[in-house]
Amino acid sequence: MADETPAAYTLPTEREHPFDPNADLTRLRDTEPVARLAFPDGHLGWLVTKLSTGRAVLTDPRFSARPQLLHFPVEPPLPPRPEPPRPGWMSRMDPPDHTRYRELITAEFSTRRLRRLEPRAAETAESLLDEIELAGPPAELVGAYALPIPSLVISELLGVPEAEREEVRCHTQALARPTTGPDEAAQIVRALGEYVRGLVGRKRAEPGDDAMTGLVAGGRLTDEEMANIGALLLITGHQTTAHMIALGVYALLYHPEQLEKFTANPASADRAVEELIRYLAVVETGISRAALEDVELEGRLIKKGETVTVWISTANRDPEVFENPDTLHLERTASGHMSFGYGVHQCVGQQLARLELRVAYTCLFNRFPGLRLAVPADEVPLRAAGAVHGVESLPVIW
Repeated sequence: MADETPAAYTLPTEREHPFDPNADLTRLRDTEPVARLAFPDGHLGWLVTKLSTGRAVLTDPRFSARPQLLHFPVEPPLPPRPEPPRPGWMSRMDPPDHTRYRELITAEFSTRRLRRLEPRAAETAESLLDEIELAGPPAELVGAYALPIPSLVISELLGVPEAEREEVRCHTQALARPTTGPDEAAQIVRALGEYVRGLVGRKRAEPGDDAMTGLVAGGRLTDEEMANIGALLLITGHQTTAHMIALGVYALLYHPEQLEKFTANPASADRAVEELIRYLAVVETGISRAALEDVELEGRLIKKGETVTVWISTANRDPEVFENPDTLHLERTASGHMSFGYGVHQCVGQQLARLELRVAYTCLFNRFPGLRLAVPADEVPLRAAGAVHGVESLPVIW
């Protein structure tokens, strides 16, 4: 019989090391992989810290992604979500609504389009590096390099005119700041939606070879749906990748023996990027789902209405899946991690993110082979709050 009365834990939020999950959460994974969790709003839900169990939750249709059913393990980083979700905001929907949107969006992230986008991503990175080199050392890589690249690349994918990309970038970067409050965040989301609605009208009048034109030409979405999809892609296509770029550079500079492997073998860049994604797991708030009915999980009874949060950083360090999981090893095969989620909600833009990371790391270390931290490694400031783990700034010299 399932155990219905385990002790409830409070989620620890501090990291003892910038690249590792909290040690208490690691111990939970090894001793109690499905643990009772006390949420900030008083809800008693569950925390899953093991990879196989996390996969089971994220592929089980008895668990819902609808935010009106969920409680959050940390204070929500964005304003309260509407009920039901905005049309097109597929990350907050279950099938079949989610399935319809996902199929249409996935078609616009085609291999052909991403291959064509890679040279443009490299041009973007090289242009930013030109500015950094011209200004001379020291440089602060978060603002000058990591944050701009994903915003500019997703703008290229969606067909945002070059003259308007700085405006979009300012919105997405403001949304990524930990100090941005709910009211300001709501205004930014509205502004992005209004901008994309206008872009939809222009793509209808003057089609291009871009993802937004593809959605317009498909004729299966309303303007409101396309505006919300565009805003969602601009937001989600920016934050995680931007902070992954910066945190990945920090990790490579922190582990010079791994950086040497990266620069010595450019052909293995894809494998190195995959390991960095596994090792760093920048999604700080996990992935939450609400039970639609009673479910037994690893001997625990999850009751209807209870929230289950899957903790990505501990799942990605599961020793049952990865040998020496707490070690950054760029030559390992790191496939199977959960940094992009799992199941029907697995990140639709994951191949774009991999492309951006590969380009960002390769261009940076090709340009500055002597790159190093400008401060002691333990003085690099971490983000104090927010949905995405990373660094506030990354001062470097060369």
